[in-house]
Amino acid sequence: MCNQEALAMVFQEIEKPFHAQTVKFPELKQGEVLIQITYATICTSDLHTYYGRRKSHAPSVLGHEVIGKVVDIAQGGVRDYTGEQLQLNDLVTWSVYAHDHDGKMAQKGFPQKSEDLFKYGHEEIKGKDVLSGGFASHCHLRAGTDIFRIPENVSHKEATPLNCTHATIAGAIRLAGDLHHKNVLVIGAGMLGISACAMSKYAGAKQVFSMDIHTDRVENTFQFGSDHGLDAHFSKDEILHHMKTYGGIDVVIDTSGSAEAMEKGLSILNIGGISIWVGAVYTQRNLSFSAEYIVRNLLSIKGLHNYKPEDLAYAIQFLSETNKKYPFEFLVSKDFPLTQLDKAFESAKSEGNYRVGIKPM
Repeated sequence: MCNQEALAMVFQEIEKPFHAQTVKFPELKQGEVLIQITYATICTSDLHTYYGRRKSHAPSVLGHEVIGKVVDIAQGGVRDYTGEQLQLNDLVTWSVYAHDHDGKMAQKGFPQKSEDLFKYGHEEIKGKDVLSGGFASHCHLRAGTDIFRIPENVSHKEATPLNCTHATIAGAIRLAGDLHHKNVLVIGAGMLGISACAMSKYAGAKQVFSMDIHTDRVENTFQFGSDHGLDAHFSKDEILHHMKTYGGIDVVIDTSGSAEAMEKGLSILNIGGISIWVGAVYTQRNLSFSAEYIVRNLLSIKGLHNYKPEDLAYAIQFLSETNKKYPFEFLVSKDFPLTQLDKAFESAKSEGNYRVGIKPM
């Protein structure tokens, strides 16, 4: 298939129009797969890159929340995460990175920090190696990518954020441990926060609370497993007073990345509580808290950047079992064709959408 062509929308410079580039299909090496992209969504981290809030490689093809159809498989075949042979026309999602499964960091249990990591939607274009992101007609999956078939009962709009939003929160749930008989506070009610509310309830949390500076977003979490909402402007004492009736907070999942929010989350935890931080992925001030307070109250802090492949498997199971319960499909509010990616980014930035969809064809 190497004589056929794909279209990629290339990010070249902060806040500059994407450049449409046509490239030939790659010649696949052992373990590689070519995907025809069927749907992609603009993640908040894509916005951070495009608008200069974080440093990233350029030129590159952005986009990592993406699904697609298998259109070519390297000689010798490729197996999915479960060990089954991939077939042409399989609808799949995949981990946001490819890595050496036998490498040092993978053996330590941190595959997302492997030295040889190839991260989709983040790699600099070098020569003819262009199709590494979701904002294109096709994506070239490297050897070492964990690939998952999408269940038939999950729609495109539901499935596309799986390999970023939902898999990241699945990792947070894993770090939190057993949630049965525990109260969970989710800080930040964007896409990550909504997923955290729903997945906490799915994992057995007794009560789920959501907190955000935007009350309308807090109210929206009630459709996704949250039992109660808190105003982020409440003081520590106001939150503790409100929580007395319910037995306090045992687990905090912070998706906001706000230093003030993470400090507040620590200050309201019950004895033996745990705080999971997933939102702090950009430069900010150092946090201030008392080490004695952490020690005397037996508190734990865990950070999560990206996730393990097993987390994506859990996220797919979660979405397949709950997609009729929670209206995730409606969080993708608009669709744009791939060739109108500039307009799509402007819409995602200015209109407060949880997600904006991109249709390559």
